[in-house]
Amino acid sequence: MRIGIIGAGAMARALGGGWATAGHDIAVGARNSVAAAAASAEIGHGARSVTIAEAARFGEVTLLALPVAALGEVLAIAGSETFAKRTLIDCTNAFLPDEGGFTLSEYAVAERISATVPDAYVVKAFNLLAAEVWAAPHREFESRTLIVPLCGDHPAAVGLVCGLAEDLKLRPVRAGGLRQARYMEATAAFVVGLWANGHDSRAMLPPLESTFGTPDAE
Repeated sequence: MRIGIIGAGAMARALGGGWATAGHDIAVGARNSVAAAAASAEIGHGARSVTIAEAARFGEVTLLALPVAALGEVLAIAGSETFAKRTLIDCTNAFLPDEGGFTLSEYAVAERISATVPDAYVVKAFNLLAAEVWAAPHREFESRTLIVPLCGDHPAAVGLVCGLAEDLKLRPVRAGGLRQARYMEATAAFVVGLWANGHDSRAMLPPLESTFGTPDAE
């Protein structure tokens, strides 16, 4: 599959590298052409460096892996019509350090992207964990494969991104429509705050079979 990536940072390199290793054709575009060239070289497997507009037109899927503050400029450069009927993956997070954790700097980013490029099939995914996790050679912890929640309104587009998650040896979970993405974005800020303060966020949740408690013995 042809995948265009807009952005040249750690997330672009980690996800792009995994998909290139899985056999996908990758093109990286960024505001800084030197950074795009460096990212494509690190991704390897024939990945190429292109302009933002070329990356947007390149593939069946486009990954937005850039600072939220740059979204407006980048989407304008690419052009709304470029994304029509294309799958657009949003892995961005909009949060800032705050006392004791992080706070959202913008609410419902994925929905803003969808409003800006209304004919695109926006899917929120891959925003809950750091690039270092996606770049790691193994993503099983305690014999459990990492789950990747995906939110989007277009079933075929969500299915496409599910396949890309599986290519990274992850377990995709359809987590609702795009309006649910705002909760994923808030969850990222909250969970990262716990980790930053030395707390294991997994410990606050019981296993699935115990989610609603244990039935009373008769």
